[in-house]
Amino acid sequence: MMRKLTALLAVLAATVLAGWGAGIAHAAPAKVYLGGGSGILVLKGGSSAAACTLTTIGKSNTGKLIGITAGHCGKPGQKVYSETFQDRGQAGTITYSASDLDIAVIEFNPAKVVPLRTVRGVTIRSVDTRPLAFPTIACKEGRTTGNTCGISWFSDGDAHFSQMCVIEGDSGSPVVVGDRLVGMVNAYYFVGCIGPETGTNIGPVLKRIGSLPQYRGYRPI
Repeated sequence: MMRKLTALLAVLAATVLAGWGAGIAHAAPAKVYLGGGSGILVLKGGSSAAACTLTTIGKSNTGKLIGITAGHCGKPGQKVYSETFQDRGQAGTITYSASDLDIAVIEFNPAKVVPLRTVRGVTIRSVDTRPLAFPTIACKEGRTTGNTCGISWFSDGDAHFSQMCVIEGDSGSPVVVGDRLVGMVNAYYFVGCIGPETGTNIGPVLKRIGSLPQYRGYRPI
């Protein structure tokens, strides 16, 4: 009886230890969930960071997981964190920015970041590269003012102008018509949420990103 009990205890101990070891060896990293409309923080050095909004997230033909935001939010080499999940560590790095279109590209860690199609009031199912035209009603999802809509005044091909409410922190917000991504927020004129909003149309953005060899074939999730 003693031999059987000793053997049973030994088996139980080995099983428990094996379970502990497996748990330590295969612990899954904490995930970060990001999509068009998510708040992001771009580290500027020291304890300072710029708060902006992610336009969209998707993959290139090379399998890279990348996102887009406004160019004035950061420059290549700067680290990007999720505002909601900032305690889970760095999510990505800015790898490209262009002042002419005011866009920036973020390369995310695919082992950590889970891409989303829906963030609060906005779902992105497709892309529409046609410039916004009067009197289309466009909406956006921003980390500061949330989901707001307004009439589109006009577009010059690269940029659009609308009456959506935006203020600081909304830079990079996805501009949508229904569930179609049509552009991003870049700035406002005169007074926040009163003066007109202006942003870059998604057509020129995708064309520029497609010209970068490492990001060719990029499409939002």
